[in-house]
Amino acid sequence: MWLLDRLLPKLIRKGRLTVIDPVGTAKSYGDGDPDWPALTMRLHDAKVARDIIRDPRLGAGEAYMDGRYSIEGGDILDFVTFVRANRPWESGDYGLKRPGAVRSLTTSIVGRVNRLNQRRSSRANVAHHYDLSDRLYDLFLDRDRQYSCAYWTDPANSLEQAQADKLAHIAAKLHLSAGQKVLDIGCGWGGMALYLNRTCDVDVLGITLSEEQLKVARERAAAAGVSERVRFELCDYRDVTGQFDRIVSVGMFEHVGPPNYREFFRTCHNRLTSQGVMLLHTIGRINKPGTTDAWTRKYIFPGGYSPSLSEIMKASERNKLMITDVEVLRLHYAYTLREWYKRVQDKQAEIEALYDARFFRMWSFYLAGATAAFESGGMVNFQLQYSRDRHTLPITRDYMHEAEQALRAKG
Repeated sequence: MWLLDRLLPKLIRKGRLTVIDPVGTAKSYGDGDPDWPALTMRLHDAKVARDIIRDPRLGAGEAYMDGRYSIEGGDILDFVTFVRANRPWESGDYGLKRPGAVRSLTTSIVGRVNRLNQRRSSRANVAHHYDLSDRLYDLFLDRDRQYSCAYWTDPANSLEQAQADKLAHIAAKLHLSAGQKVLDIGCGWGGMALYLNRTCDVDVLGITLSEEQLKVARERAAAAGVSERVRFELCDYRDVTGQFDRIVSVGMFEHVGPPNYREFFRTCHNRLTSQGVMLLHTIGRINKPGTTDAWTRKYIFPGGYSPSLSEIMKASERNKLMITDVEVLRLHYAYTLREWYKRVQDKQAEIEALYDARFFRMWSFYLAGATAAFESGGMVNFQLQYSRDRHTLPITRDYMHEAEQALRAKG
């Protein structure tokens, strides 16, 4: 217990967290504010505290996956969001001392290596996450399988409505005309490409590195009778040829890696026509550049990294792409993740039947940690619009609102 005494008083000041060690000794932290949660963390072996102290996120994540501690008075989402809310990004105080110089250097080196995401590892990294069972994603995503931040015009909306509104929100920013050619980089299961074709009468090429997503996307296009106008290919963005009037990329940039940002934007510039427009939707960090935590790198998104706005701008501005609009979605992903988490909990039996109890706990911890990062941490979503020519788009943003309303009316 003494190990946690070094950490928890700095982390828990509001509310109450009681920790019970394997022999039954209990100690509480926080001021007991009744407006805050009161949770209990029960440790099932003596090594849990040591593992958490050594690396809080990795240790807490692995110990939870292995069932070595449990939460009472709530669940893992309640616990993770409670801990993170005690030190929100806005406070500027995370309650922990900076790591020593050696550890800082080690973290920096490991982070840089893991962010390289070279071509040879990109497909394997994508397969690690996106080639899981189709049934898993059906259990918690919306009917269109949108696996990215939804757009909540009202927090009371359903997930299905919020994801449909996301598609309209993005399509409006693309300023599309019938017959245009669109490149969808990181097309997922094809929802965005099919939506753009159906509502805007455009031709779309969607590319992915996931064989499972490719299979489903092609099946959906065939079922809709649009395979000639909405095509999907297993292709790295660097290998695309031809010219496109528009490029859209949603939830893919997190897998590019900072060393490849300039090449990504150079490729996009070269694939756009002279009057081309691009919309990039990505998770991003409010802070300066950082690293992906060890638990997420190991279990969820190997090679994944969420960029700071400064990193994106540094890469795009050197490739003659004009930034024409920037929107920061602050809480939209938190609402989305909470809905995914709820659905995962409701489908515990089915998920454990697909995999096992450890996988279910891993997936729950992943969604809980992500929710906390968007509610209280340093993560947001960026939507960045680019154009090759300053004259291509209207000079006010009114066109976005008008197009969005029209697209929503189409359904």
